[in-house]
Amino acid sequence: MKGSRERAASELFAALYPRLAGWCRRLVDDDETAHEIASEAFTRLWARWTSVAEPQGFLYVTAANLVRDHWRKLERERRAVHRATVEATVGPRPEPPDPSVRLLVQSLPERLRVPILLHYYADMPIREVSVLTERKEGTVKADLHAARELLRAHLGRSLDRAL
Repeated sequence: MKGSRERAASELFAALYPRLAGWCRRLVDDDETAHEIASEAFTRLWARWTSVAEPQGFLYVTAANLVRDHWRKLERERRAVHRATVEATVGPRPEPPDPSVRLLVQSLPERLRVPILLHYYADMPIREVSVLTERKEGTVKADLHAARELLRAHLGRSLDRAL
């Protein structure tokens, strides 16, 4: 029994790790971090191996959460560097708006962020996103639409301020 469990886990790793690590790479823009996140997602799956009904979904949702944590850490570091820089200068200068899509996606509520990450960054069809998030396809489509509208509005405001 244990041998078949390990074999199944090994086959799943071989089949999904490259795609998951590549997806993480596109999100974090760093090979080492992407592999750490993908490996951590598999480690967490292995810890719950017998209780996870949909391993692929578990992996992508776990990786999405780890990516979000990574983005938050980067943002905290960026703010700390900014504060230190501002304190070292004579007077603070206003920071230009950052219309980075990555930061905007990070700021979305989880209900909207996860479908965006799975559909647009992992190239999953809506049907698969629906299964992985345990939501109806219509709900996923509505969430994707709402997320795109929020992103469009934020990008418009950022561009207006920059001009």
